[in-house]
Amino acid sequence: MKAIETARLTIRRIVPADVDALFTVYGDAESMRWVGDGQPLTFERCEQWVRVTEKNYAVRGYGMFALEERASGRVVGFAGLVHPGGQDEAEIKYALERPSFGRGYATEAASALLDYGRSVAPGRRIIATAFPENVASHRVLAKAGMRRAETRANDDGTTTLVFALEISGEPRERAE
Repeated sequence: MKAIETARLTIRRIVPADVDALFTVYGDAESMRWVGDGQPLTFERCEQWVRVTEKNYAVRGYGMFALEERASGRVVGFAGLVHPGGQDEAEIKYALERPSFGRGYATEAASALLDYGRSVAPGRRIIATAFPENVASHRVLAKAGMRRAETRANDDGTTTLVFALEISGEPRERAE
């Protein structure tokens, strides 16, 4: 994948040198509040994650990407198209460093990845998941053009909301 450029971001493949930035995001409890099980990752787990991501690039041609602020060249977060647990549908994931919260980077990245995903992701739709209480992510996904699709029951008794973009070849409308 060539890097995707948006107004403020370069979305590029993760490289081993990104592990420090990865740990800044995924090692921070507040940044991880709504990601996975909500627990921060260790530095070693971040190193392993880079290796897994490299395998995803080899198998699918895509995966998680670094979000580099164009003005500064600094990595402010990570986003991508993944298939957790081997699911068929591509799923948008994103996480930002705390100083980048509320700046619109998640929406900018999600919109660009949905455009990219229309050409590379198999299936009829691209999904994203969010906890019911994570209203900020609900807004990000709606602004990027996704719509609430269903609610999933989790094994631990909690629920997850699923947002989707149907891939029909038609131009998508973005919420304002």
